[in-house]
Amino acid sequence: MSQPLSTPNINIVHAPDYRDGYANSVQVRASVWDFLLVFGAARQDLPNEVTLQNFQGIYLSPQQAKALWNLLGQNIAQYEQAFGKITIEPSQSFPGSVPGHGPGNGPIH
Repeated sequence: MSQPLSTPNINIVHAPDYRDGYANSVQVRASVWDFLLVFGAARQDLPNEVTLQNFQGIYLSPQQAKALWNLLGQNIAQYEQAFGKITIEPSQSFPGSVPGHGPGNGPIH
């Protein structure tokens, strides 16, 4: 007879180089093997120019990307239930940021 699998205790620790950051731009690139999320900060110093300063790229397996997508969907639904619907105005999206897309990058669905 097989033993029922027990859930292990999970110990979450921060690596020595862990840091928090703020991103208002996320670019997504996909390949057969993985997804690359490139986080950055978009700023508009001139009326006709937006600067995207990328600061971190994170590779995810397709399975982790889908798990993240599900988790974000659940959290967004809870946020909207508590605080109201999130709207994204076209003037707020820059190429390469959510929900827009830049060259070679697809929008996040």
